[in-house]
Amino acid sequence: MLFRRNKKSLLLVCAMALLLPQFMTPAQGQTPTSDKDKSVSLGRYIDQTSGLTADDAVAYALSHNLELQAARKDIDAAKGMVKQARLRANPKLDIGVSQNVTGTDHTIDAGGSLPLELGGRRSARITVAEREVEVREREFANNERTLAAAARTKFGEALAQSLKLLLTDERIESNQQSFNLVAARVTEGATAPLEQNMVLVELNRLRSQRESAEGKLEVLMLDLKNLIGMQPTEPLRLRGEFNHLVDQLPSVVEATDRALHDRPDLIAARTVESWADARIEQARSEGRLDASLSAGYEHMTFGYPVRGIDDSGRLQPVAGGFHYLKFGISLDLPVRNKNQGAVESAVAAAEAAKRRREFAELAVKHEVASAYAQYERSVRAMEIFRVGVNEQAKANLDVVRQTYELGSKTLIDYLGEQRRFIELENDFIDAQLAAYDARVQIARATASPELIKR
Repeated sequence: MLFRRNKKSLLLVCAMALLLPQFMTPAQGQTPTSDKDKSVSLGRYIDQTSGLTADDAVAYALSHNLELQAARKDIDAAKGMVKQARLRANPKLDIGVSQNVTGTDHTIDAGGSLPLELGGRRSARITVAEREVEVREREFANNERTLAAAARTKFGEALAQSLKLLLTDERIESNQQSFNLVAARVTEGATAPLEQNMVLVELNRLRSQRESAEGKLEVLMLDLKNLIGMQPTEPLRLRGEFNHLVDQLPSVVEATDRALHDRPDLIAARTVESWADARIEQARSEGRLDASLSAGYEHMTFGYPVRGIDDSGRLQPVAGGFHYLKFGISLDLPVRNKNQGAVESAVAAAEAAKRRREFAELAVKHEVASAYAQYERSVRAMEIFRVGVNEQAKANLDVVRQTYELGSKTLIDYLGEQRRFIELENDFIDAQLAAYDARVQIARATASPELIKR
């Protein structure tokens, strides 16, 4: 009995599912988004006439990125320390008065001293400060290199996402036309309402995908704005295409040699080595003999509680004033403390800097080789897609659409082929992005001049 009741209920549901589309209007379930609204929405991100190119984005980032501005201030601070290091030690002046609390005896003395900074202290201090400026400048150049590469990479990601959004818009427009055609045929009674509903489901699925795609694009645009130093509310439109991705590049050996010679981070690592050597010399100079010259004047007045006869025969208190000039030298003898600990620490730091430089050179070699390998494979994949997949997939979709219109294929066949076409087009955009990103990574790894076009 229970099985019969369930069977009757199931038949009732199936009947309602078949009859319900007949009572649906052609516009039921349709979202109000128009083609004009979609065009305006895409125009918020792309402007192939006056938009921002990748080179423009890099130039804007180099002048507006707040992290780079802070690095410039670090260079100014280091230059200030060079100025400070060049200053000589100040002389010292001592003035004192001594007074006898039970009498009139008193002494007035004034003296000064001048540190000589022997043992190369001043020159070593200046060298250390100058090396620090060089390190800061090389680090700044390396920050520019990495920022330019990051800006180009983020630009490519945003451009690829905009192309995917454009592809989705084209498919929505095509499906909207198909929906209008099927709706008209349903109105005339030439097509079952189920076919109209199938087209409507596919149309709304594409519209849902479009919302997700535009959301991803908005996030990428905000990331790009943050990277180049632009406010979130400022308008930003991109201009560019994934063209000229295949080019004749120098060999891996030539690119590696150029990277080892021109990479600012490697130059900074070598400068850190010389900076560490300068700190060794500074530590040694501070453990050598030092001296200070001194000079002074002293006026002393004292007497006795008795009286004596002066040259005129008069009684006068026995007292007198005396003047002294003092000259001397003060030696700082490095007998116990020769700054041995500081020297050992500086030597260890220099050895660490050397090891870091060697590791950086090895990492650069691997980075260049990896970038070239990625570029070669991504370009091959892109060309296979372009020659063997892209045009053929478009032709397949046209054939299936025509056979569907002639009645040889079903609507399900056409919708399935359209989904495959969209997936393949998105995969082709991803392949273009991979080739573009690999090209950027080569420029980043080799410090190519094309990375930053001033």
